[in-house]
Amino acid sequence: MATTGKKSALFVCLGNICRSPIAEAVFRKMATDAGVVEKWRIDSAATSNYEIGNPPDHRGQACMKRHGVPMQHVARKVTNDDFMTFEYILCMDESNLSELNRRANLVKNAVAKVELLGSYDPKKQRIIEDPYYSIV
Repeated sequence: MATTGKKSALFVCLGNICRSPIAEAVFRKMATDAGVVEKWRIDSAATSNYEIGNPPDHRGQACMKRHGVPMQHVARKVTNDDFMTFEYILCMDESNLSELNRRANLVKNAVAKVELLGSYDPKKQRIIEDPYYSIV
C-alpha cells in the first residue's frame, strides 16, 4: 500500500462511465460530508478499454447533479499499480470480480482487497446491475 497514510478505495465496473464513477462520486461526497475526505484516496476505473478517456455517462451526471453530488472523472482502465497502492478495490458484478481477481494474481506484491461493493449493502444486494442500457 502507498505510504501516504491515507485509506484508499478504487471503484470498478466494465467501462468506468456509469456505476464506478457514480460510486466514486457518492463515496467522495460522503467522506466530504463526514469531514474525512482528506484521509482518503478515492478513484474509479474500468476492467475494459471500451470507454477510456470518456467522461461519465450524461444520464449518470444528470442524476448526480439532481442530488447535489459533484462528479468529475475521465474513464481509465485498472492498472497493475492499482493492486499495489489501493487498500480496497470494490467492483460491481461477478464479471468484474473475476477479471480483477485474475489480474491481481498476476501482480507481484498485490495488497488490495478485491470485493464486490454490494457485499457492504445492508439489504444484501451483492450485484450492482449495469444501468447503461436502462438509464432513462
